[in-house]
Amino acid sequence: MFSWVGKLASALWLPLSLYARMNKDDNLDDDKDALLWCKDLEKHAFGEFSYAIVQANDVLEDHSQVEIGRNATFVGVYDGHGGPEASRYICDHLFPHLIRESSFFLFSLSHATFNHINLDKSVWDSMSFVCAVQGCTSSSHDLYCVYGLAREKGLISSEILKDAVSATEDGFLSLVRRTCGIKPLMAAVGSCCIIGLISEGTLYVANMGDSRAVIGRLSRRRSNKIIAEQITEDHNACIDEVRQELKSDHPDDPHIVVMKQGVWRIKGIIQVSRTIGDAYLKKPEFALDPSFPRFHLREPIRRPVLRNGPSLHTRELKPDDKFLVFASDGLWEHLTNQQVVEIVHNNPRSGIARRLVKAAMIEAARKGKKKYDEVKKIEKGSRRAVHDDITVIVVFIYQQTNVEIDEMSIRGFTNSTTPSTFRTLQVS
Repeated sequence: MFSWVGKLASALWLPLSLYARMNKDDNLDDDKDALLWCKDLEKHAFGEFSYAIVQANDVLEDHSQVEIGRNATFVGVYDGHGGPEASRYICDHLFPHLIRESSFFLFSLSHATFNHINLDKSVWDSMSFVCAVQGCTSSSHDLYCVYGLAREKGLISSEILKDAVSATEDGFLSLVRRTCGIKPLMAAVGSCCIIGLISEGTLYVANMGDSRAVIGRLSRRRSNKIIAEQITEDHNACIDEVRQELKSDHPDDPHIVVMKQGVWRIKGIIQVSRTIGDAYLKKPEFALDPSFPRFHLREPIRRPVLRNGPSLHTRELKPDDKFLVFASDGLWEHLTNQQVVEIVHNNPRSGIARRLVKAAMIEAARKGKKKYDEVKKIEKGSRRAVHDDITVIVVFIYQQTNVEIDEMSIRGFTNSTTPSTFRTLQVS
């Protein structure tokens, strides 16, 4: 991760050659990179999406997924650090937790009962979402609906995402507790996490760390002008507000944030202030001894150093909202929000995620005084000196639902597509 000075410089100045190489005539098929994986264009419930990942670490630490239901779409990007265990665990468990958190009890209604039952509108709204994720329709003879999204108003809310993240965190810490005796460094494994759920014209987002969601919307004043709007907030010590938040949470610790090698770090170790994992910074029982000097804390922690829980965001999608970009910080440390949305807006949809990865790699190569073609040939592990693992998912939004849509689950960096648990996951 780069310092705020580097990010500011990148935001203020980008070589014209980047845009020159990212024009519509640029042939992506000429880019041969053994560490690149992509899905150039696929359909989801409300449009299309493009998906790309490039590996830099010796073991890929970015994990990610897209879950497609008939009336709902879920996106998750998990940027791991210290190893892949936390990001992999999140990818395996968070989405099932989301479904379980919204599934308190199951009931069935016959078609006749469905037409005559008298329920409050908020209940029907709640049922509408759950039917969407379960693949049900009101025309089914035996309609099985999960009614558990009813919180205060009976609607799905960001709190459901929060609960799913919390359950995932608890589960991973339990895994660390079971394994740290034979693998102590599991206590130092963690991951950023950003998830987005689109349902019934609303976007729900939860994030921890500095992965980011940005929306590209058309300007109301200039119809062809695309504007970047950041949906999430970065939890990174390079941001003054985050440092002040940490100091406020730990008034008795003068070393809660330390400048180290030109970068603000929490306890001189980590930049991100909210994560899943990093148990040694959350519970005294996971403290690492001096034989692990990188993660050893001189004084035992009395309360969590890193904040628990994600930031939550809800947005009603408008006709001017054209696409969403979910990406790990490997993209954002090289490109600004506005640069990203302009590349998406000004190029063909097919392969657009791959095009963004390439743009970030070109800029990373320039900063490292290398050529892009040289970087593509660098092996995993060694390539981390040039750029991080980069995950990009671009979600295009239509104003209508795709009727003929295959429900599927796609995991990044794999070539398998499986049925989505939107439909198959059973209520416990």
